[in-house]
Amino acid sequence: GVDPDSAAQHSLTIEELRIAVSESSAMLPQKRHRMLQGILDLDGLTVDDIMVPHREIIGIDLDRPWPEIIELLASSKYTRLPVFNETLDNMIGMLDMRKLIRAEGITQLDRGKLQTLVEDAYYVPEGTQLHKQLVHFQHNRQRAALVVDEYGDIQGFVTLEDILEEIVGDFVTDSAPDHQEVRQEAGKDTFLVAASANIRSLNRMMNWELPTDGATTLNGLILAKLETIPETGEGLKLGVYPIEIVQTSDNSVTTVRVHSPEHDTETTVLENTGS
Repeated sequence: GVDPDSAAQHSLTIEELRIAVSESSAMLPQKRHRMLQGILDLDGLTVDDIMVPHREIIGIDLDRPWPEIIELLASSKYTRLPVFNETLDNMIGMLDMRKLIRAEGITQLDRGKLQTLVEDAYYVPEGTQLHKQLVHFQHNRQRAALVVDEYGDIQGFVTLEDILEEIVGDFVTDSAPDHQEVRQEAGKDTFLVAASANIRSLNRMMNWELPTDGATTLNGLILAKLETIPETGEGLKLGVYPIEIVQTSDNSVTTVRVHSPEHDTETTVLENTGS
C-alpha cells in the first residue's frame, strides 16, 4: 500500500530534522544528541567560523636562525606546520611532522633536508561550508588547508580535526581549564582570556554560551559591539557574561577578564546604542 512516487513528499528538510533531533533530547544520551546537533549545524557554518586567523598561525619561517627552527619543531604540538619565507605570503608548503619522524627525526636535519620534506600547500576559498569542506578533505586526502580570499591572500588555517570537533567536541578534555588561551584566576570565578581566541572553541571548552553570530574571535566580537577600541578597565556584556578589558594594543583587544553570569560587576558597561 506504499506509493514509491510519494516518498519525496515525506522527506524532511534540514530544519525539520533539527527540530526532530531537538525534541528527541530526552530519549537520546546527551553525547549522541550533541553529535547529531553538531552534524546538522555544519550546514550553517563555514571555514571562516573555525579557522585559526592569519595572525595566529604558527609555522616555520625559513629565514629564522636554524636553532630557532629546531626548537619550534621539537616543541610543536601540531602535526602539520606551514613553511614559508619571512611572511605567510611567501608560502613554500606544508610540513607533515610524521614524515619528519620517518626521516630519522630532527637530529640529522638541516635546511636542505627540511625543504625536501615540504609538500604543496592545500588551499580552500573563504566562505566554504563546513559540510562541503569535510567532503573535500576526504576526496583530496588532506587534513589541513590554508583559507584564502578572492585575491589569494591567506586569511587563516583550518584542519580536519577542527571540523570533527564541531561534531564530537574537543578531543582532549580536562575537568580543570588548562589552555594557552584561558587561565582561571586563583581563588576566583573569573578567567583571563586571550581576545584572539575563537569564540566557538571557547564555548566548547568552557561550556560557555558567548554569541557566535558575526565575529569569530573574542576580539572581533568586542570591537563589533563597541565599534571602537576600548580602554583598559572598561567593560561590556556579551550575552550574559560581564567582560572586563585587561589589555589592548593599538588596533585590538589582547586580553580580557570573563566573569561568570552571576557576577555583579562594578565595571562600566558600555552599550552600543545601535544594537
